[in-house]
Amino acid sequence: MPTTRATPEDHSAVRSLLRLWPFVRPVRARLFTAAFVAVVASCVGLVIPLVLKWVVDGPVAGRDPAGVWLGALFLLLLGFAEALLFGFRRWLVARPLAAVEASMRNALYRRLQRLPMAFHDRWASGQLLSRATTDLMLLRMFLAFPLTFLLVNGVTILAGIVIMLAQDVVLGLVILIPTVPVVVTCVLFEKRYAEVARLAQDQVGDLTTVVEESVLGIRIVKGFGRHRSQARAFRELSRTLRGTELRKARLLAAIWAVIVTLPELAIGAALVLGTVRVADGALSAGTLVAFLSTALALRWPVDSIGFLLAMSQEAATATERYYEVMDAEPEDPGAPAAVTHPGHDGLRFEGVTFRYPDASPGSAPVLDRLDLHIRPGESMALVGATGSGKTTLTALVPRLHEATGGRITVDGVDITTVPREELRTLVAVAFEEPTLFSASVGENVLMGAGADAGPEDLARALDIAQAAFAHSLPQGTGTQVGEQGLSLSGGQRQRLALARAVVGRPRYLVLDDPLSALDVHTEAAVEAALRRVLADTTALIVAHRPSTVLLADRVALLSEGRIAAVGTHHELLRTNAEYAHLMSGADEEAPV
Repeated sequence: MPTTRATPEDHSAVRSLLRLWPFVRPVRARLFTAAFVAVVASCVGLVIPLVLKWVVDGPVAGRDPAGVWLGALFLLLLGFAEALLFGFRRWLVARPLAAVEASMRNALYRRLQRLPMAFHDRWASGQLLSRATTDLMLLRMFLAFPLTFLLVNGVTILAGIVIMLAQDVVLGLVILIPTVPVVVTCVLFEKRYAEVARLAQDQVGDLTTVVEESVLGIRIVKGFGRHRSQARAFRELSRTLRGTELRKARLLAAIWAVIVTLPELAIGAALVLGTVRVADGALSAGTLVAFLSTALALRWPVDSIGFLLAMSQEAATATERYYEVMDAEPEDPGAPAAVTHPGHDGLRFEGVTFRYPDASPGSAPVLDRLDLHIRPGESMALVGATGSGKTTLTALVPRLHEATGGRITVDGVDITTVPREELRTLVAVAFEEPTLFSASVGENVLMGAGADAGPEDLARALDIAQAAFAHSLPQGTGTQVGEQGLSLSGGQRQRLALARAVVGRPRYLVLDDPLSALDVHTEAAVEAALRRVLADTTALIVAHRPSTVLLADRVALLSEGRIAAVGTHHELLRTNAEYAHLMSGADEEAPV
């Protein structure tokens, strides 16, 4: 799985976080209002020391109980106003931030659907899942708290410093002494924490992948007694992630030690110096109380710098990981308007070459200048040894992969000029490994049809695929089949996948060994029904058994990336030794 990690030289938390602006823009008014309310609330808190100064130098020094009670009332009202404003800020951001997270998740899902198969072949599913869950949660938390309070606390600290310098310049300068070492510590912390935060989030993705694979492959794990080795692999990844999280904790502890200790020492020094000056009569007691109260009010904004920076760095790396997917080049949708002509030229491969994107430069292509013509209304069986490229060839027709050379045409039109959505309504595919979703039987089958498909289309497709068992399920075709359809047998899943391929009455049908999991009697019944379908469509059928080959009008032999021979089944048996060898049963492995 490719992991694009930002190096210290090209990493910029601010630049990364600014990429969130398109999602934040629709709710910017409420976020700005919330930030303003939080600033006002924080400034209200800074008024409290000034009220204390008035109380100490006025009513307390003048022994005026009524003035003390009045001051206490002011303090109570200020505290209540501060709490109310912070609560209002929370209310302002809750709904819009949920909307931001939802829009980002929807955008990520849409992009995943549009990314080419080459992308999905390279990326571990757990890495994609962690970006859609953990990373987006981190971003929502950042927008809800650190984004606002980095501004609020910055304004609060600046206002507090101004107030303290206005109270007494000497004491204010004492408080400012730790500024330089704190700033230097924050800069060093940002660089180191960014690297560790990225590493931790990548490791969460690796851990998610292991969990997902273990759950989906639980039958294999249990069947081969591999639960201990899987648990051991999980423990190793978990231990590695734990070590990374501890590194994060140590970095956070180090910055907190500096950020908390130095200001506390400065406050202690100001307290001692201020007390001496009050004793000498150079400073009023109320001014000292106001100064120290302001300094103590700034403890939270200063102390929070560490974890606010940490959360910001985690949000920055989450943004980078999110945009690693969003920046991936999507499939070209094709021309906006393409017209195909039924029955014009069938399906044609002209000099088609294909090499997988991650193949080594010197390796031979999977398909090498391949030529093949399937006439309109004709069914062509594709036969070849294991690894000859049969499944790859079938994936090129609906453009699940893009040919790296040559061209493929349907009805005389280059498929690269046909919008993908239109092309995939013309071409239906049934893969050897049938994939079913956590939905009802009917929903799984009707995925292959248009929006106007109804019960009659479903019944017809199930009949063709000999999948009448669906009607006998507990809730009939409304029965939920479970994740990956594992509640069904392999043959049942394959028949439902075949029904999905034929339900939309496609003009072109691509079947990748669609009957491999069926017993002899069911296979014969499905073949009889398929013959009726193949009479009205142009089909390419990957076949391994003579019974499947006999469904086709002609047979093409694929060998070393090229079409070595084309003819009827009986012609090739007589004239081609390689074909006769394959049909003799000497090579019965599944295609690669």
